[in-house]
Amino acid sequence: MPRAEDEKDIAVNRRARFDYFIEETYEAGLVLVGSEVKSLRDGKANLSDSYARIVRGEAVLINAHINPYFAASQFNHEPTRTRKLLLHKKEIERLAGKTRLRGLTLVPLRLYFKNGRAKVELGLARGKKLYDKRETLRKKASQREVERALKNK
Repeated sequence: MPRAEDEKDIAVNRRARFDYFIEETYEAGLVLVGSEVKSLRDGKANLSDSYARIVRGEAVLINAHINPYFAASQFNHEPTRTRKLLLHKKEIERLAGKTRLRGLTLVPLRLYFKNGRAKVELGLARGKKLYDKRETLRKKASQREVERALKNK
């Protein structure tokens, strides 16, 4: 997907595309405290082992790690606290229905700044089985070989 010039990636969850089939993606805002924003501007975030969920009509990001900001002293945040996601009500209802009925998962794919605001790209995902992962690795290896052969010609 082409990225706008005003987007700056903070963290990318590379493991998500290996472990899941991503069916749809959504962009959501994040409710953050000041020390979290400063830490994100330093690029101190990690999305591995994190996921999103719909709880009581609200979308939340669970287990995303944002390092404490070194200069915030006693006003620092908890690194893996649950953070509220900002989505439209219709989007939340749609995601809630799909995760409940079809057994899909909400996985954060990347965390980035867009026009100065922290955003998270959520993927509506279906888990891969072991044989699916092996197939993905085979496809990637064959694609690499094709590119290498074309480069050498």
